[in-house]
Amino acid sequence: MTNHSEYALPDTASCQLCPRNCKVNRNLTAGYCGCFSTIRAARAALHFWEEPCISGTRGSGAIFFSGCTLKCCFCQNHTISRGGVGKELSSQQLGEIFLSLQERGAHNLNLVTATQFLPQILPALDAVKNRLTIPVVYNSSGYEKPETIALLKDYVDIWLPDLKYYDSDLSLRYSKARDYFTFASRAIQTMVQQCPAPVFDKEGMLQRGVLIRHMVLPGCKEDSFKLLTWLKESLPKNSFLLSLLSQYTPSYKSSDYPEINRRVTTYEYRKVVDKAIALGLTNGFMQERTSAKSSYTPSFHLEGL
Repeated sequence: MTNHSEYALPDTASCQLCPRNCKVNRNLTAGYCGCFSTIRAARAALHFWEEPCISGTRGSGAIFFSGCTLKCCFCQNHTISRGGVGKELSSQQLGEIFLSLQERGAHNLNLVTATQFLPQILPALDAVKNRLTIPVVYNSSGYEKPETIALLKDYVDIWLPDLKYYDSDLSLRYSKARDYFTFASRAIQTMVQQCPAPVFDKEGMLQRGVLIRHMVLPGCKEDSFKLLTWLKESLPKNSFLLSLLSQYTPSYKSSDYPEINRRVTTYEYRKVVDKAIALGLTNGFMQERTSAKSSYTPSFHLEGL
């Protein structure tokens, strides 16, 4: 983990941590993310279902935080992103969890959907920085303020953002965020500026860099093509890894949107993979079609908290 500098994130008294800028006093009431200011998490455990360079053989030390700044109708983790499942933690308790995961052999600390609690998480990282020897992964929806990414420069070693949509009508319809691509594209460019090339250890585990995930949605391969073209044209060659996901499974409120209330076909996924190859975006991962099943979603029973 890199050396930390002083941080100056917005506080939660008038919350502007994410692009929603809801300005809610989260000390008194829940913000758009559904969270008060106290850290709330639903699981802290070794996680084996990330990309191979993240999970490795010992697992990624994943902490799943409650709440979310997006409202994805197909969210597979909706019990914690929207359902309120989670346990309240202090910064001190969270720091102890970080060290416990490291002691259990985790390849890294994987902060999953953490933006809403950053003012409380960063002190936890500061408190254990002299004892923490594994990289910190920031596992994000991609819907982030570039300013927030810049402030996390000395805390995050591996950026693991989604890049979900190019088209604003799609992001509005499925995630209630018309400005998704505007923010996600700028945030990812900021991440790449901080980590201009992937760095691996001798075991092939990612130690520093940007790994961009894109999950192919039913009927949306043309939008995937636009995203891939943007990556090719906007980011330096070999500056990131790309993970193309076929795991979309209808979930939560997908049935309200008939056009995506099905799995992605092999044809759709292969077309997106072929487009990536044609563009020369070959550093990264593709996913087996068998990943499109609900069993890949972890159970949230407060394990490790």
